[in-house]
Amino acid sequence: MRVGVLLLAAQFPGQSAGEVLAGTVEAAAAAERAGFDDVWVAEHHFMSYGVCPSAVVLAAYLLGRTERLAVGTAVSVLSTQHPVALAEQAAMLDQVSGGRFWLGVGRGGPWVDLEVFGTGLGRYESGFAEGLDLLMNALSQQRVSAAGPSFSFREVAMVPRPLTLPHPPVVVAATTAPTVRLAAARGLPVLLGMHIGDEGKRQLVDCYRAAAPGMAGRDRGHIAAVMAYVADTRAQAQQVLRRELPRWLGPGLAGYLPLDGRPRAARDPAGYTEMLCQIHPVGTPEDCIEIMAATVQRTGISHLVVMAEGAGDLARTRENIARLGAEVLPGLRQRVSTPARGDAS
Repeated sequence: MRVGVLLLAAQFPGQSAGEVLAGTVEAAAAAERAGFDDVWVAEHHFMSYGVCPSAVVLAAYLLGRTERLAVGTAVSVLSTQHPVALAEQAAMLDQVSGGRFWLGVGRGGPWVDLEVFGTGLGRYESGFAEGLDLLMNALSQQRVSAAGPSFSFREVAMVPRPLTLPHPPVVVAATTAPTVRLAAARGLPVLLGMHIGDEGKRQLVDCYRAAAPGMAGRDRGHIAAVMAYVADTRAQAQQVLRRELPRWLGPGLAGYLPLDGRPRAARDPAGYTEMLCQIHPVGTPEDCIEIMAATVQRTGISHLVVMAEGAGDLARTRENIARLGAEVLPGLRQRVSTPARGDAS
């Protein structure tokens, strides 16, 4: 059982980007003190939903500020950067951190980022598999070349080589069955987001297993993202999130600007908040233990990462992380490690 903290660097109204980034660093330090296993940082561009434009850069800083935690990207958007450059950065962080760096990558979306960074819509719509394969080759081989539609270059040496062989841990963010099948074909675990509940996650895990039949253990290492907020009562926890989350989600989600003018369905912040409160560990410590243990049981995923920034206030985020570490993690780990009555294991 592993439990980490997901930090979006979420900018709530009234906060400056500098305050948010400083608070994100403090939250990572709080996660290490609280006994979490890892911290994951998100990457977004041109929006208040998250004010970290480079997950690798922030991960590097956090690796230098921590001693024990694994630090991962959730995720580095592969559609807006060169896979070989990302592989070089990952190998370097793997070396200097002594193997504490985890690389999460994702397709991203059809957003204006593709225009700004010059990679184009094709990298999102049809180039993700090519980019992922080039990334993995660059991470696992001493020399790499390319001759594909998106990337074509002569053979070069990969320097430095990673400390962790054959490559540092890599996880693929997936929201759809095609991406799950792509990850399964390459033997890479998936990161499943907090926008779906246990049943949706279970279906994607089943899809992964169906895409890789007969390969026992290949799907180990999946990660499930959840939102978690602990309070003295469930009503108090839900009240805080119902009040605060829409203030962030409203302007934050509006920051997703389609590249080509295609219509984008607007998500209702209040309705989305209500859904998150109902499907995720929001409540007393006992509630959180019960809900998170149920997620592990229903999905088969034993690595959870909790988004802990829902209360908006930076001090309350640190308090939430501290309470989760002290009041939830010990009970959760005991619950998950203890076989249920009648379990043959």
